Amino acid sequence: MIGTIISIIVTLIIVGVIYWGVTQLLPLIPLPEPFARIIHVLLVVLLVIVVLWVILQLLGAVGGVHVPIWR
Repeated sequence: MIGTIISIIVTLIIVGVIYWGVTQLLPLIPLPEPFARIIHVLLVVLLVIVVLWVILQLLGAVGGVHVPIWR
C-alpha cells in the first residue's frame, strides 16, 4: 500500500511539472485569446483525466479499490 501512495505522489509530481512546462511555453505561441484559452482548458481536462485514470489503476492493482469504469 505504501508503494501505491508513493506511485500516486510521483504521478502527481510528473503531471504537475508537465502542466507547469506547458503553461510556461504556451504564451510563446502567438494565438488569439479564445484559442489560447481553449487549449489551456483542454490541457487541464486531459491532465485531470490522465491523473484519475492512473490513480484508479494503481489502487485497483493493489486490490484496495475496484472501480468498474473504463474496463
